Amino acid sequence: MSISKMCGPAFVYGDDINTDYIISGKYKFQSIDMDAMAHHAMEELDPDYYDKLADAGGGFLVAGTNFGCGSSREQAPLVLIGAGTRAVLAKSFARIFFRNAINTGLPVVVCDTDRIAAGDVLEVDLATGVVHNKTKGESLQFAPLPPVMTTLLEDGGLAAHIRKHGTFTFQEEQR
Repeated sequence: MSISKMCGPAFVYGDDINTDYIISGKYKFQSIDMDAMAHHAMEELDPDYYDKLADAGGGFLVAGTNFGCGSSREQAPLVLIGAGTRAVLAKSFARIFFRNAINTGLPVVVCDTDRIAAGDVLEVDLATGVVHNKTKGESLQFAPLPPVMTTLLEDGGLAAHIRKHGTFTFQEEQR
């Protein structure tokens, strides 16, 4: 996966989006098929989230503070990936969700999301730390992810990285 210049529309939600909103606990034991479970991503807040992303060919989930609070379920970032979420942009993340997202291959961006509106077309470059709002003609900077995290994301997450390299290895020149 290339993490350079991902582009798509913004789907905007609020603060304190917990993992039960991302994927309801009632699905926890229903299936281990994340693609099937992806149809239920965000359904507690937006029953049409999956269909909206499918219609748009993917997009960005934009939120406020404390995104991913609650349980440590790895299903939360996995169903977002399965639904077509290219990255999550939020003012802040619960630490365990942030870690699970990187480990499963879901890009996460800590940035000021106040000026991003639903439907704005965004171009996000994790390597340079820029979100360009093409709809408004504005750009915002964020702290780029460390190279080790971008390498994991490019490989599809930690497990995919280990499958690719046989171990957890990181060298600056891999980028």
